[in-house]
Amino acid sequence: MVFSGTKSRYLAEKICASLKCPLGNLVITHFADGEFAVSYEESIRGRDVFLVQSTFPNSDNLMELLLMIDAAKRASARSIIAVIPYFGWARQDRKDKPRVSIGAKLVADLLSVAGIDRLITMDLHADQEQGFFDVPVDHLYASTIMLPYVKSLNLPNLCIATPDVGGSKRASTYAKYLDCPLVLCNKTRKKANVVEDMQIIGNVKGMDVILVDDIVDTAGTITKAADLMMENGANSVRAIASHCVMSGPASQRVTDSALKEMVFTDSIPYNNACNKVKQLTVADMFAETIRRVMTNESISSQYLI
Repeated sequence: MVFSGTKSRYLAEKICASLKCPLGNLVITHFADGEFAVSYEESIRGRDVFLVQSTFPNSDNLMELLLMIDAAKRASARSIIAVIPYFGWARQDRKDKPRVSIGAKLVADLLSVAGIDRLITMDLHADQEQGFFDVPVDHLYASTIMLPYVKSLNLPNLCIATPDVGGSKRASTYAKYLDCPLVLCNKTRKKANVVEDMQIIGNVKGMDVILVDDIVDTAGTITKAADLMMENGANSVRAIASHCVMSGPASQRVTDSALKEMVFTDSIPYNNACNKVKQLTVADMFAETIRRVMTNESISSQYLI
């Protein structure tokens, strides 16, 4: 049985259409003070329950998921599988300075204590975050969706680039699969979401560049990288990223930038008007993973890289 939180219903409906099963009946009641309660309106006793909810801001999405898990546990579900296409707080994966929280570990603990038996997610900010959980984690990759799209563009002088050195492993994997050059950008920050300086490592002259990233938040880094590529002689610049956070001025920055297009998955809904932004659905990939979990088949066999 598949159920959905409020903000991920659009994706859950696509997943259910792919699975050819109905979306479960769940009601979320809101009170005047902002509190809310979750209620399953059909029996889930002894059933395998899949709860679809990305935990992007605001924190109500995470709280909804926790209440859904708790309600399913108390309603005697046989197993509870959290399907979290975008795992929020994932950027807080370590202590990078004294006296800070490790938010990703805290959220993992909250989900475990609430009662999940398995997690299905996609493109965690750092792969090692799977170790924060004491339950099985099926970690999917947006490359399964993105690589066929990149190949369909038939770009004559394809070059893969990364907007920061931290994403070099991901970009390198793309470049090896597509058998094309790799270019890196090195950036320095004054503070979070503010890029102070950036340099290109490699040659992009005459190349059709595709920037690869996992999350685009304010779009400051990726648009600055795109503009820098064009200044250094690139023929065209596109960008692909797994998660469409796109907060604050991001849409305007993408519109004003040298990017020809910005391609995301639909792990997070995007409602702002920007004709450069395109979303590819991951519904079929998650539906196939759910089917394989139910039939105890291999998950890794559907990965491209």
